[in-house]
Amino acid sequence: MIRISAVSYLNTKPFIYGLYKSPIGEKVELSLDIPALCAEKLRNQQADLVLSPVAIIPMLPEAHLVSEFCIGSVQSVKTVCIYSEVPLQEIKQIFLDFHSRTSVQLVQVLCRNYWQVFPEFLPASEHYLSQIRGETAGLVIGDRTIGLDQRFSYVYDLGEAWTAWTGLPFVYAAWVSTKPLEPEFVRAFNEALQLGLDHLPELIKILPSYPNFDLNDYFRNNISYQLDDAKWSGLNRFLGILAGESGYKLHRNVAAPTF
Repeated sequence: MIRISAVSYLNTKPFIYGLYKSPIGEKVELSLDIPALCAEKLRNQQADLVLSPVAIIPMLPEAHLVSEFCIGSVQSVKTVCIYSEVPLQEIKQIFLDFHSRTSVQLVQVLCRNYWQVFPEFLPASEHYLSQIRGETAGLVIGDRTIGLDQRFSYVYDLGEAWTAWTGLPFVYAAWVSTKPLEPEFVRAFNEALQLGLDHLPELIKILPSYPNFDLNDYFRNNISYQLDDAKWSGLNRFLGILAGESGYKLHRNVAAPTF
């Protein structure tokens, strides 16, 4: 039995749907977690295959990106944003969503290098959304962002900002293992993920609806699931920045990151 930990957010639902519809679903033990816990399960060997925030990859002694799919964006991602009552240049503090290390790293990279603003970054507690007011903004990710664009005057989409700055897509999470998996399983796993993506209309019918939130548009235009060459370039650009531009390059199907 392969232990899988996947992000519990809406953007992962096509993958989960495919796993449940596929015969491979009987061969895996699936848990749904926030991104930070997915990463911890991978580091602590509590899971064999994880939809992991990509910022953890350089910290792993061995990393295998076993899937041709990911959670990415090519423009606006819609559910990874800074929310504020004042314009970006007037923000003095930003609460950092504790759900994902990748988004926390990304917002700091963008503030420093793209927007060239230098707010104080604050660790967020469980109920920090109520503390977003005045010159204090908040980075919010995942399903909790739905509807927040109606509450706050200023919304800064991190996927959109990354692409405007670099010209590249962004990869938030990828399917990572810390040891090689059987090729037959990897093939069947990727087929299951594709199955879920092929049945989006069917999936949307059984998901709850959200006011002023178009699920079809979100799955097809905000989240980009193919880990293609452009996303590999974006992923390496981001990991290189985190590594201090020290020649970091992650290769396809290579076990260990190289410097």
